[in-house]
Amino acid sequence: MPTSALPYRPHNHDACVAQALAEARDICQQHHARLTPTRERVLELIWQSHKPLGAYDVLAVLAEDGHNAAPPTVYRALDFLQQHGLVHRISSLNAFIGCTHAGKSHNGMFLICRSCGNVLELTAPGVASAVTKAAAQESFRPDDVTIEVAGYCPRCSAEAAHDG
Repeated sequence: MPTSALPYRPHNHDACVAQALAEARDICQQHHARLTPTRERVLELIWQSHKPLGAYDVLAVLAEDGHNAAPPTVYRALDFLQQHGLVHRISSLNAFIGCTHAGKSHNGMFLICRSCGNVLELTAPGVASAVTKAAAQESFRPDDVTIEVAGYCPRCSAEAAHDG
């Protein structure tokens, strides 16, 4: 699957999207889940950028494509994609981003650029274990951990320093 630093460095984005879709097909086949054309198109739209998309953004593009989709259709597709670990919901933005670790059990940790809007899915096992350990010290057993960190990506930080 695409490496975690992709939003911050040049890459073949068409290959990135194609790989995500191929992996989604494999995961759905393994779980005997039906990746319908609408679900696949929603996933493709989400992967077309490293910027999170809201449900109504997806709906607008589907309408441009000629789909006669209603909001419940998009929300059901997004729920399906989330349940199968193919997308993550970025709560602070009420939007969705493709999962770079699809099919693997992991905590969602995201770096969100306030300037360009790119989101990087962070791999930091030490952070995940620190959260689990801190929760255990409080006799709390988390079943879902999502961490969202807002700031500035390397490109936007460099541009701000250059402009300043």
